[in-house]
Amino acid sequence: MGNRADADGGFSTVSGGGDPPGRGSGGGLSLKARAVAYLSRREHSRQELRRKLSAWCDDPAAIEAVLDDLAREHWQSDQRYAQAYAHRAAMRQGAQRILGALRQQGLADDQLADLRDSLRLTEDERARAVWVRKFGQLPADSREYARQYRFMAGRGFAADCIRRLLSGRDGFDPDDPPVDGPD
Repeated sequence: MGNRADADGGFSTVSGGGDPPGRGSGGGLSLKARAVAYLSRREHSRQELRRKLSAWCDDPAAIEAVLDDLAREHWQSDQRYAQAYAHRAAMRQGAQRILGALRQQGLADDQLADLRDSLRLTEDERARAVWVRKFGQLPADSREYARQYRFMAGRGFAADCIRRLLSGRDGFDPDDPPVDGPD
């Protein structure tokens, strides 16, 4: 069926349309079909899916039932979501920022323990890669040190990692050629 214009110029859903007010025609997809469509594009946390589905349904119990079904059938997994998010963000961000973003998506610290450990093992290497792309040379004075430090801290890298990197104590010489091999 679809949407019809109200007297006040807004839109209301005609029964059977399944569209929230102000939305275009999306057919009469069930909540589960909508959730699977979201998950087919990329991984989503349970909290993120709940928020997206709440635009289509006012019944929290129905949304929770769909989310439980998806988790039981392995369509949705917060662990998979955390791994996928960390993989996307790891080359640009530090462990603190990645873990903070995952906590905001409703993942508990106990769910993130293994991921936290693996991110911290590679923190120095990832920080060095970000730093080389942005700066490439050690700071010449305290002002430049502070600028580089703020940038790296804003990316979520650990303070001790940044200090080692900017002081040159991590064994990295920015004047050495890259280890990748010849161009």
